[in-house]
Amino acid sequence: MIYKSKEGDISLKNLTRLYGAVVIDMQGEIAEMSLEWFDLYGEKVKLVNYVLVFDYTLPGENVRDKKVLEFVNKEELIETMNEVAQFFQK
Repeated sequence: MIYKSKEGDISLKNLTRLYGAVVIDMQGEIAEMSLEWFDLYGEKVKLVNYVLVFDYTLPGENVRDKKVLEFVNKEELIETMNEVAQFFQK
């Protein structure tokens, strides 16, 4: 299965995790946090962008193998998540 994104084709084969998140700047420290965390504490940090992470990292591996799509708003992220979800409902 291949998802055709604006940044190019993304394979859904061997995908171990797929999740939406936010990238934040907390006093100069850049971190990836869950959407739920951001809903609770987002007013205390600076939002960098929303991301959809395609993670291919096998359990126990130390080196992350992932592809990340970036979005300027939550609506674009949710729309893309819904598009990708269609591949798994077939």
